[in-house]
Amino acid sequence: MRQQKTGRQKQKGWQIKDLKRGFEKFYEMHGYYPASHEIDAFEHLPSSRSIQRKFGGLVRVREKLSLNTSFDLRTGEHSSKRAKEINIRAHKIKKEVYDYLISIFEIEFVHREHFFTDDRRIRTDFFINDVSGNFSVDVFFSKNKRNLIGCLISKMRTYKSISMLQYPVIFLQMNKEISGEEIHEILARKKNKLRKYQRVMILGEFKKFCEGKRR
Repeated sequence: MRQQKTGRQKQKGWQIKDLKRGFEKFYEMHGYYPASHEIDAFEHLPSSRSIQRKFGGLVRVREKLSLNTSFDLRTGEHSSKRAKEINIRAHKIKKEVYDYLISIFEIEFVHREHFFTDDRRIRTDFFINDVSGNFSVDVFFSKNKRNLIGCLISKMRTYKSISMLQYPVIFLQMNKEISGEEIHEILARKKNKLRKYQRVMILGEFKKFCEGKRR
């Protein structure tokens, strides 16, 4: 039986109406319109190169669609403030995870910003050497459940390369307002399932996992 095509595979000739639906879907999930690198990772839009070639570029498309960008938090003063807040939060949660990991596995076995390739293009937040099996940890913060789905789609694309298939990876979601039960429900409904070496955890689950390895 022929498999049903999804996302970009369905599109034989992108039209402006398709772009409008894609931009609106991205906005619903993330609260802002996508930049070019985010378009490339979003299955409901063509590649940024295709948009440039067929429609004259991202700026022209947004003007043609009359997208309301006046409240887009990626621009101007809002963008700087938001970026600063995100960076502060990212530093804080990664430090929390790092401090915990070295308390369990010891500092020499916990590697930060581990690169899987010589060109340093593919990396993970933490790589842990353990006698029971090495694994990597990708730490992220989802502001809501819609954002969680978008994050997972992006991460699944990143962690499918051959260099990253060698070891299990844990996607560690750090927003305490999203429970483990909610994440499991989302994963159960998701059409594109995680690979067998991928797991999504909240901090409590992650700590049980790590402590179980040290028994």
